[in-house]
Amino acid sequence: MATECRSDSPRPRRHSFGTPASFAAKQATTTIPIVMISIGDPVRVGLVPSLARPGGNITGNSVLGPDVGAKRLQILKEVIPTVSRVAFLWNPDNASNVLQFEELQRTAPRLGVTVISVSVGPRIEFETAFTAMMRERPDAFAMTGEPFHQTRIAWIIDFMAKNRLRAMYQLTENVRAGGLMSYGASEPDLFRRAAGYVHRILQGTKPADLPVEQPVKFELAVNLKTAKALGITLPPGVLALADEVVE
Repeated sequence: MATECRSDSPRPRRHSFGTPASFAAKQATTTIPIVMISIGDPVRVGLVPSLARPGGNITGNSVLGPDVGAKRLQILKEVIPTVSRVAFLWNPDNASNVLQFEELQRTAPRLGVTVISVSVGPRIEFETAFTAMMRERPDAFAMTGEPFHQTRIAWIIDFMAKNRLRAMYQLTENVRAGGLMSYGASEPDLFRRAAGYVHRILQGTKPADLPVEQPVKFELAVNLKTAKALGITLPPGVLALADEVVE
């Protein structure tokens, strides 16, 4: 998602949410300032040459997607030690999702977990992909905050409930909607920080002079009602660390 913002200045500014939208904005202009929000790894995917010195007309913030994806898998394993086959939903058209999938493939063996690829882009139906996923007999599920996948999040959460799959999400809002648990950078905090960058740019600061920010606030959320429905007793240590507990 990319939107255009205007002020009294004759030059428009753009902010973009997610990697695909940020790439689209980058391809559209090399002069209009762009503030990207919630990017997995803006350096490795090629949006900026450096976090400290982004250069050009792009700055913003990152969710540290690849590294945090491995942390989600670790938390899932701590909550449910018997988990051994985790289906991971990712979008092959999103470069940050590709990095997360690769990171999980490297991390999973150390945790005794096999990652089952569930690749769903705009040209692939969720129903078809999830039917194929179930044939692989996963005992848990994980996904990112990929904007395209979030358009079907209600269907995904319902699918997890019907098939009694333990699921780890990236966004707290997914847990409020009925998902089991989530861990990731605070999206509201990222948007607030991005708004501060937009303000500074409107005041005359160049994007090239604003380092790409990394998240400072991470949130762990759990849904006790969903856990009970799945027959899961969440460890006291996890409940103590949770930033939000949905009952």
